Amino acid sequence: MSETRVPIYLDNNATTRTDPSVVQAMLPFFTEQFGNASSTHAFGSEVAAAVRQARRSLRILLGNAYDQEIVFTSGGTEANNAAILSALATQEDRDEIVTTSVEHSAVLARTEQLAARGVKTHIVPVDSRGRLDIEAFRCALGPRTAIASVMWANNETGTIFPVEFLAELTREAGALFHTDAVQAIGKVCVNLKDSAIDMLSLSGHKLHGPKGIGALYLRKGTKFRPLICGGSQERGRRGGTENIPGIVGLGKAAELAAERLEPERDRIGALRDRLEQGILKDGECVVLGDTGNRLANTANIAFDHLEGEAIAHHLDRAGIAVSLGSACNSGSMQPSHVLRAMQVPQWRTHGAVRFSLSRETSFAEVDEVVCAVSDIVARMRAMSRVAVRE
Repeated sequence: MSETRVPIYLDNNATTRTDPSVVQAMLPFFTEQFGNASSTHAFGSEVAAAVRQARRSLRILLGNAYDQEIVFTSGGTEANNAAILSALATQEDRDEIVTTSVEHSAVLARTEQLAARGVKTHIVPVDSRGRLDIEAFRCALGPRTAIASVMWANNETGTIFPVEFLAELTREAGALFHTDAVQAIGKVCVNLKDSAIDMLSLSGHKLHGPKGIGALYLRKGTKFRPLICGGSQERGRRGGTENIPGIVGLGKAAELAAERLEPERDRIGALRDRLEQGILKDGECVVLGDTGNRLANTANIAFDHLEGEAIAHHLDRAGIAVSLGSACNSGSMQPSHVLRAMQVPQWRTHGAVRFSLSRETSFAEVDEVVCAVSDIVARMRAMSRVAVRE
C-alpha cells in the first residue's frame, strides 16, 4: 500500500467497517454489564433489557409487527440454513425447494446437499442482466413446494429481485417464502408487516455492525423447528447463551441504518454512477447486472479480455480494496457462478471486478479509484498488445 497514503476500501459487500458508535455501544457488555440475560438477578435483568431494545431497533428497521418475530443467530448463513431446514421439517406433505441459480453459497450449498439426499430442488434461471425468470418461478411452485428461497439483492451484481411479489405467488401456492436479505438490509426500504414474506435472513457485519451476529425474521404463527437445540433462549427457537455484545451492536447498527438509509442511498448512488462513468469512458468494459434495478452501492464492471484478478491485485498494491465477487468464493479460479448463470461470455467473466461502496465512501476516494483503474487497465492493455506482436 505504499503508493497511497490512505487505503481506500470498496469491498463493502464482503464486510463493512463496524461503526465507531456501534463499538461504543458494545463495550460495556464485555465488562460492566456482563451478566447472562437468562439470569433473574440484576446483572441479568439489565442485560435482558438491552437485548429487548436491540430487538426493537431491528424490528423498526425491518418494519415488522412484533419484537418476538426476531430470532438472533450467529449470522446470515445460520439464518438461511435454519429457514430452509425448518420449512422442510414442518410443512406436511411438502418436500420440495424452489430457489435461484444466483443465490449465495449459504443457500446453494445447503440445497445442493439436500438434493443429493433426494430432496427435489427447482433452480430458477436468470437472464443476461441477472433478472429472475418470473414465469419459470411460477411454474416451479407446486403442491409439494415447502419453501421458496430467493435473495433480495445479489451480492455480486447488486441486482434486486421482486421478492414481495414472489412471496405473494408462493403464498398462493401454499408454501413458505424466505429471502436472504443480507445484502439488502440497510440499503433498501423494508416493510415486512405489509408483505407476504414468511422468513428473512440478515447479517450484522453487512450494515456496519459486528461480525458473528445476525437474525432470522420469523413471521408470527409460522411453524418453526430450531436448527440449534438447547435452552429456552430466543423463545426456544435458538439454543445457547446469547451473544450480548453482538446483539447490542446489531441493534445499534440497525438504529443507525434506519436513520441514514434514505438520505445516504441517493448520495451513494451518485458516487457509484460517478465511478462507473469515469471507468467506462476508457471503453472495452461493461457494467454487469440490472443497471435499472440494483443496489445503490454496487458496481460489477467487466474488463474485456483482461484478468480481473490482476486488476484487483494491482489496485490492492495501490491501497485500494475491491473484489472479484463473493468473499466466500475467494481463491477460486473458476468464474463466478452468478456470471455463469447470466451466461456472460468467458472472455468477459474473467475480467469482472466488483466495487462496493458504503456511506463512508467519499467523492475524493471515487475519483482516486477512477484514476488508478484507468492507469492500471491502460498498462495491462499495452502489455497485452506487446505480447500479441511478439
